[in-house]
Parts: sequence; C-alpha cells; structure tokens
Amino acid sequence: MSKARRFIRKFKDIKTLPHVVTNLSRLIADENSTMKDFEEVIKMDPILVVRLLRLVNSPFYGLVHRVDSIGRAVAYLGMKNLHNIAVTDALKNIFHEHGKSQSFSREKLWLHCAAVSICAKMIAERIFGTNGDDAYLCGILHDFGLIVESQIEPKKFIAACDAYEAGTSLIKLEQEHLGTDHCEIGFLMAQDWDMPESIQEAIRDHHLESGDYHPESLTGILQIAEYITGQLGYTALADMTPELPVHLVAHLQENMDEYKVLIEDLPEEMSNAQDLYGG
Repeated sequence: MSKARRFIRKFKDIKTLPHVVTNLSRLIADENSTMKDFEEVIKMDPILVVRLLRLVNSPFYGLVHRVDSIGRAVAYLGMKNLHNIAVTDALKNIFHEHGKSQSFSREKLWLHCAAVSICAKMIAERIFGTNGDDAYLCGILHDFGLIVESQIEPKKFIAACDAYEAGTSLIKLEQEHLGTDHCEIGFLMAQDWDMPESIQEAIRDHHLESGDYHPESLTGILQIAEYITGQLGYTALADMTPELPVHLVAHLQENMDEYKVLIEDLPEEMSNAQDLYGG
C-alpha cells in the first residue's frame, strides 16, 4: 500500500478533514470520553456549531423541542450521531469542489455516498436491529479514496474512469492507471482518522467478491446498500453495474419482503435528509 500512502501524503498537503473532526474521532475511540469533552471540542469551531444546530433542528431529526446548545444536542442525539454529522458536513465541502468530466463528477459521487449511507443505516436498523451509526459512517466514507485520486492524479484518474464500462472492474482499472485503488486509500485514511477497525475493514473490503463476512457485518451491510442504491441509479460512475457476492444475494432473497419495504421507503428517507446532505 506504499503507493496509496503517497497519495494520502500529497492529499493532506492540499486538503484534509478539519482538526475538529479528527479530534471528535479520537474522542469516539476513547472509552473514557464524556459528553462534556465532546461539547468542548465542537465549540472550537463556531461555524460548525451553527451548522450542527441547524441540522439538529431540521426535519431529518424531527425533534419536538428546539435544541439551542451543543450540550443539549449531544444529550438528544449522542456523541456518535453528532460526530457523523460533523464528518458529513466536512466531506460535503470537499466533494463539491472543482469541476467534472464526462465520466466522473464529484456531485454524482456525493449523491451516491449519501444514498449508500442512508440505505446502510436503514439496513442495520430495520433488517438486523442494530444501531446504524457506524453503517451510516461507512456509507459516507467508503468512496472517499476516489476524491483523493481525482485530486492528486486527475489525468490518470479520469483515464481510469473513461476506460470503465459495464462489467469491468473499477478496482483493476485504478490499479492499472494509478498503482492503487480507492479501497486501499480509504482504508488508510480511515486509520489516520482513528475510525473503528470495523469501519476501516468495511471500506477496504466493500468491493470484495468473496469472503467469510456475514450479511450483518459492516462489510456486508455496505455491499448490500451499494447494490440496492445502484439498482436505483445512485452509482459513483455512469452505467456502473453493482455486483453482489453470492452469499449476500441469498440473504436478500431470503429477506425479500423486508427489503422491498425498505426500498420503498428509501426515497422518502433521502428527501427527509435533504438538509443534512444539501445540494
């Protein structure tokens, strides 16, 4: 992964997540962190405070009483949820920078990641009955490596995207043109951001075609979410055809009734999240 490391070093010289976001990640990883610790870090960024409070009070969260302080926001939503909002807000600005080519646009990629994050959270909570915060974070971060590639080696990256056609492997094209791929880069960046190991591994493995991971793992949830949203047209590249490993196809077939309801509800969930993901 030495080539991936070089990409990350160059990217950090140009753009990276705000320090407040990386500090929040470290607090999440520390079992001894308190809500007060979390509040103090967020207060370091007044612009982020305004954005967070606006988002917390948006229809996406549907709170009955208005939240007017970070302390109350943490109490209502929890540290992980607020951390995820902060990550989303920071990434949105990075994804929306610069122009686009015929084969790739950051806006399309952002919409793809937004759809995957919402769908992954729904799968975790509705299908498996678990907290969806980590699944959400996987969805937002899983393709961040593409942004790194597009910024550091734009010509080679666009060449890889231009060479893509239905049925081919984007990972192989990235390796041929760039010497690394977005899964490797995303995995290493998640490490640098002190994300939980399960999130790091899901980002690394979200194009893995076989393995012993279970459908309820973050890797499984992320792959299923990419497949479902891809079928609905939310793909990272035009004409991208999402694939799903055989054991996950079997899981979908066994639980088709539950997934049909989830898919029907997905557009409404995305509409509700408009304030969070913004245009």
